[in-house]
Amino acid sequence: MRDCLRLLQPLIDTACRPSGMRQATRHMTPTAFEALPLAAPLHRVLRELNYHTPSPVQAQAIPLLLAGRDLLGCAQTGTGKTAGFALPILHALHENPRQIRPKTCRTLVLTPTRELAGQVGKSFSTYGAHIRFKQTLIYGGVGQNPQVSAMRGGVDVLVATPGRLLDLIEQRAVDLSAVEFFVLDEVDRMLDMGFLRDVKRIVALLPTNRQSLFFSATLAPNIVELAQTILRNPARVSITPEVTTAERINQQVCFVDRENKKPLLELLLADQAKAEVGKLTIVFSRTKHGANKLAKSLCAAGFPADAIHGNKSQAQREKALEKFKKGLTPVLVATDVAARGVDVKDVGLVVNYDLPNEPEAYVHRIGRTARAGAEGRAVSFCAEDEREFLREIEKVIKMPVPRWDDHAWHDEALADRHLRLRSGGGMVQGGGNRGGGRQGGGGGNRSKQGGGGNGGAGRDYSNASRRNNRRGPATVR
Repeated sequence: MRDCLRLLQPLIDTACRPSGMRQATRHMTPTAFEALPLAAPLHRVLRELNYHTPSPVQAQAIPLLLAGRDLLGCAQTGTGKTAGFALPILHALHENPRQIRPKTCRTLVLTPTRELAGQVGKSFSTYGAHIRFKQTLIYGGVGQNPQVSAMRGGVDVLVATPGRLLDLIEQRAVDLSAVEFFVLDEVDRMLDMGFLRDVKRIVALLPTNRQSLFFSATLAPNIVELAQTILRNPARVSITPEVTTAERINQQVCFVDRENKKPLLELLLADQAKAEVGKLTIVFSRTKHGANKLAKSLCAAGFPADAIHGNKSQAQREKALEKFKKGLTPVLVATDVAARGVDVKDVGLVVNYDLPNEPEAYVHRIGRTARAGAEGRAVSFCAEDEREFLREIEKVIKMPVPRWDDHAWHDEALADRHLRLRSGGGMVQGGGNRGGGRQGGGGGNRSKQGGGGNGGAGRDYSNASRRNNRRGPATVR
């Protein structure tokens, strides 16, 4: 990678200037993949994939990484972060082939979930279709013997979750002393899921002379603090505000008693079943037991559903995801294990049956819809004991979540209490919604059969909400 430093130095110098030089940075950012000095096999696969224009995070991160810089990157989910680090790593592997020692790897990518590990591994295979390199995945929930066997001869790229990786290190089946490129993917989730201690143990085993990359959709202060202990004079690419939500997602919140959540969910699913596109739904539950119970209840009500969470084996999780992608079970009930690494393009609806107690998780949950340029809808249920969770979410996303109250189970008193709580915290007031169906037209009715099924898709945002939901300018700091 460092061989490209001389060629790219003018761009790097400009990208790393203070914010007052942002206009010049945008002019110098590559606008086509052909403008990036990537190896010929990578340009070939990009043409085959019909990829011509890099996303903002790719256009800004790839030149920095080709120049050998450590990087702290932030971009909302679905913007191509994986290609942003996979392409320059594959370039380096192709341009500088080396003999791999047994049990070692040249590249280590850490992810928080098995699903995300599989997605990252698939991306490396796709982009590296015309490059000779060896790759393997290491994660729990499956037998370790194939993973141990794959590492015996060493690999170029190892994608792993922290727990199983440490197990194999302790068994002396994996040696991290030869790592050249270290990637922490979705690093904020790594901290949320309690991986910090494991990450620090793994980092302590890495060689000092390496290139380190942090990528995440959210960038909280604790992540920046951790980055400063691992990264060396990193460049920072921030394509969105510190925490944001996708522009194409129609967000709504329903104030409802806990016992009325299930009939309201069934109303949403009945409407969703009529959709011509985006027919799949992910429903988020806070607990594993709750996910199992809700999936069973939905099946009994005539909505084919399956649950996915950390207690499921890897084979069970893969089977559930495969059936979901094919539409055989159009409803997936999940804990936050599915908030990362599940990239299914036909998800038109995300329902937060339980609001997350970590506000950043909201961003990743609703990011499961509106993938690959599509539009999506995210509906959150807020009961009395979840008002503080909603208040923290609205602080983090820097906008009030618009209300959908034209259904049979709307609790106006609860909505008013939240408004007073939000107003006391300095939040602007968001627009209410009268109806939340897909077909447009008038407001919904308040019968238990209708409940807003034919409303105006809940797009009655206030002006303040519109302003706050726009993406900010791309910046490199």
